[in-house]
Amino acid sequence: MKRSSPFPSPARGRQIGRDCRFGRRSRPEGEPHGCGESTCPEGADEGGSSESKSSPHPNPLPQAGEGEKHAPPKPFTVTEGHRQVRSFVLRQGRFTPAQQRAFDELWPRFGIEYDGKPRDFDAVFGRSAPRVLEIGFGNGEALRFSAARDPDRDHIGLEVHAPGVGRLLNALAEDDARNVRLYHHDAVEVLANEAADGSLDEVRIYFPDPWHKKRHHKRRLVQPEFAALLVRKLAPGGRLHLATDWQDYAEHMWDVLDETPGLSNRAGPRGSVPRPPWRPQTHFESRGLRLGHGVWDLLYDRS
Repeated sequence: MKRSSPFPSPARGRQIGRDCRFGRRSRPEGEPHGCGESTCPEGADEGGSSESKSSPHPNPLPQAGEGEKHAPPKPFTVTEGHRQVRSFVLRQGRFTPAQQRAFDELWPRFGIEYDGKPRDFDAVFGRSAPRVLEIGFGNGEALRFSAARDPDRDHIGLEVHAPGVGRLLNALAEDDARNVRLYHHDAVEVLANEAADGSLDEVRIYFPDPWHKKRHHKRRLVQPEFAALLVRKLAPGGRLHLATDWQDYAEHMWDVLDETPGLSNRAGPRGSVPRPPWRPQTHFESRGLRLGHGVWDLLYDRS
């Protein structure tokens, strides 16, 4: 039985956040529907450029309206003549002067520019510590929460939507965070090309785009090939934590991850756990829970 949503229609939901219910409704105003990971619909607009790479962070662009700027649309590598299926669609909306200033002034402090080469994260953070990587951090609420309460680990966030990155840059500066760095780039490319095998203590994927229509399921981030990539990047004993508020996507995650060599579901086959303390509960998640909607947290250990 489908759960009724207390929130606006899917058409409006796509303008508000990546998940049309409550997982990512805290996304910055004007930010489009879409995931912060990899793979997007075939035929979707990827910027219409033949450039080989996107800019790693926004540069000032002509104003679209009073007090607004457009963020760059391509935080991924473009190969001319080849259209990659991705799990996000970039329809960038408002990019405010405050968000632009965050990139201009704070990106050198918190940002990592993607160059497609193996990355020495010890050098990036100036120390050797366990690393947590969050894919698709939205406006950064969970990443900011975790980094402040877990200072002994270094936190790496990946997000393709520039307004959310700009908002988190400002928040990290307010916190004077020392253990957070951000990519404005496709997570699959970062994992495949910049993260060494066995270099991550934990990977977190909170409320990825569910692509709820059956014909779109191939665009979901969690697929066997991606799961195998995560296993390679996680250190033995590492942890994979996913959360979704779509039961069908939870079922899909179990189908993929329970069968992935090197991963063990901590709750047993097709099992989930209560929300762990390191994942904050959003306002919209709380509201949905009061209305009887479900949330599934999945924890897998890397053997």
